[in-house]
Amino acid sequence: MTGKRTSVIGEALPTARTLPFPPKASGSTAGRTLQESTYSPRPPERRLPADAPNVLVILIDDAGPALPKPLGGLVETPTLARIREGGIGFNRFHTTAMCSPTRASLLTGRNHHRVGNGQIAELANDWDGYSGHIPKSSATMAEVLRQYGYSTAAWGKWHNTPAEETTAAGPFDRWPTGYGFEYFYGFLAGEASQYEPNLVRNTTTVLPPRAPEDGYHLSEDLADDAMRWLRDHKANAPEQPFYLYWATGAIHGPHHIMKEWADKYAGVFDDGWDAYREEAFAGAKAAGWIPDDAELTPRPESLQGWDEIPEHQKPFQRRLMEIAAGFGEHADVQAGRLIDELERLGYLDDTIIVYIWGDNGSSGEGQNGTISELLAQNMIPTTVDQHLAALDELGGLDALGSPATDNQYHAAWAWAGSTPYQGMKLMASHLGGTRNPMFIQWPGRIAADASPRTQFHHVIDLVPTIYEIIGIQPPETVNGIPQIPIDGTSFAYAIDDAAAEGRHRVQYFEIMGSRSIYADGWLASATGPRLPWVPGAPPGIATWTPDADPWELYHLDEDWSQARDLAAEHPEKLAQLKELFAIEAARNEVLPVGGGLWVPVYHPEYRLGPAYTEWELSGDTVRIPEFCAPALGNTPNLVTIRATLPERANGVLYKLGGAGGGLTAYLLDGVLHYEYNLFLVQRTIIAADAPLPAGEATIEIETAYVERRPGGPLSVELRVDGTEVASGTVPVSAPLLFSANDCLDIGRAYGGAVSRAYAERMPFALDGTIDTVHIAYR
Repeated sequence: MTGKRTSVIGEALPTARTLPFPPKASGSTAGRTLQESTYSPRPPERRLPADAPNVLVILIDDAGPALPKPLGGLVETPTLARIREGGIGFNRFHTTAMCSPTRASLLTGRNHHRVGNGQIAELANDWDGYSGHIPKSSATMAEVLRQYGYSTAAWGKWHNTPAEETTAAGPFDRWPTGYGFEYFYGFLAGEASQYEPNLVRNTTTVLPPRAPEDGYHLSEDLADDAMRWLRDHKANAPEQPFYLYWATGAIHGPHHIMKEWADKYAGVFDDGWDAYREEAFAGAKAAGWIPDDAELTPRPESLQGWDEIPEHQKPFQRRLMEIAAGFGEHADVQAGRLIDELERLGYLDDTIIVYIWGDNGSSGEGQNGTISELLAQNMIPTTVDQHLAALDELGGLDALGSPATDNQYHAAWAWAGSTPYQGMKLMASHLGGTRNPMFIQWPGRIAADASPRTQFHHVIDLVPTIYEIIGIQPPETVNGIPQIPIDGTSFAYAIDDAAAEGRHRVQYFEIMGSRSIYADGWLASATGPRLPWVPGAPPGIATWTPDADPWELYHLDEDWSQARDLAAEHPEKLAQLKELFAIEAARNEVLPVGGGLWVPVYHPEYRLGPAYTEWELSGDTVRIPEFCAPALGNTPNLVTIRATLPERANGVLYKLGGAGGGLTAYLLDGVLHYEYNLFLVQRTIIAADAPLPAGEATIEIETAYVERRPGGPLSVELRVDGTEVASGTVPVSAPLLFSANDCLDIGRAYGGAVSRAYAERMPFALDGTIDTVHIAYR
């Protein structure tokens, strides 16, 4: 079924209700012979206006609104400044407060639970709203634009493929290339080492093109590859419009950046986060980004003040923020290199650039400041002094930001980066988790305007906006599958009319029990059972119910920063909004409220993983993502390795995880070693007394619980040809996982070095031969 469309760019062309378009019919008539035939090919069918714009979406990760200097912060962001100065900005644009959910909504135009992304992909569960599967009934903008004739490509962090489907065996229909992107280069998980990432090109795992010591950094690699793609596009299809999605992994943890970038900020944050927040608040007003009557909300009582930090810990806390700032500036500069290439190739005037600073607010998952940020996800409480002690062994403060650590700043820096709001990432209840700056530049079409648009909008609104600008009607059927309606509201109306009344009238938010509902200028919210900066499992979580949560009420049209709770003054309004939340929750597959807590809090043992309990691996098996690999660090298991070794053999037998945490078995001068790296703060090394002889050997490593509970101690026994050669106890285990993006490798160690013993010799390939590795749960 087709009709007519009228696009913002002015030309009316047929629009498809069903995709793909039918094949072009021949205009020629075939006869019995060529002489009896008529050859009259029809011209190519035009499905797009002649001046259909290119689209570039830039998405920064885990970035709060009070960081960029153009918005009043202290982090240099020349590219963001360039886009703001040359285009328009929206200061009431919103995300979902979490990575995978925001990205699923951005790509599809639907609310995150409706597309199975109420939680991050790695912690999905069986309820529809939390499955981690974007259904094919919600075609992405990439798929639709591709079928209309756009060339489509994506780079960087993806985080929307079910974790159990990220191995080299696929299936690939939920990888980026299965969702409409003809080309992808980046990583599938929620985070990655910026120095040693597990990368994918299309559907093939690839190694980084250079080593860290040769100057490799992921953000630069992503920019380089995107620029290369643009040059190829210019050479081969210069007139074809393109849709590019460039989603760097910065400023998500781990905070990895070269020392010279962090050193730019030496001394900038010496006064601490409370002072930074005051300065950023004044700066945001001076920059015209927030209104003059906005109020600065107070620091939560459970979040440390700068004056409460012991003096000997303050250099550590300052340095963590200096690194984060350098990391953020570096990412912004890489986005700028991509835009420079657009301009050099002559594409800039015809390209809509959408720059979103953060898929959620700044992240408090570093909690009290950490050298290994997955401690928080594993809910393992530690002290800052433990981190400092481990850091001393790694080289002191200079090790922060390097491949040796997986550092992330104190949660109070995240709070400061979310000025003037109360919340941060993971808090769908407060604007610090959900309000992220968005800027749009289209030099050939949009006049620059320094005054921000104040209409309330949400990440689901980008898809219908681009469709309206191009003149595309959302299809009713794509690839034979009926489509569910788009939830978003186009903001194209506000591009030319800054004073237009907002059209996005109602929006729910929910992440892990933290929730809120917006309606016509009002917002009701409930914080939920957990605060992201508080280590460990929340008290009373086993009996938590959303029915017991207190709710707050704010009139956002008169209270910019959610500073004045009006719940006691307007109980009827609060009751109305709570009922509206219940309706929206039921309509959008949010139920059960808090369903995203099921795996990480209630049942970490249910984390997604392979359905197997036994594996037979070859000696050259590498790059099995940890979520899909045997859970060697928290499940009783027996690893049996059949190998042929030279005299005094050296090399890795296997490793799981990365530099920030993992386990590994290796040989040093023939001596068998086992190491359990508990996120850098505790290392357990078990080693044999003597070298293994040359020749064939059967090596067994058996792991069992001393106490069967999540995080409980493990006993480990090493045997060679049936004889015990060493044993020991791992005092604390990782109940969830070691890494988000690193892998299981056999016979060598790609990615991060689990053990410092071979960190300088990576990948430390075994100089013998591994015939088979058999792994079985016990």
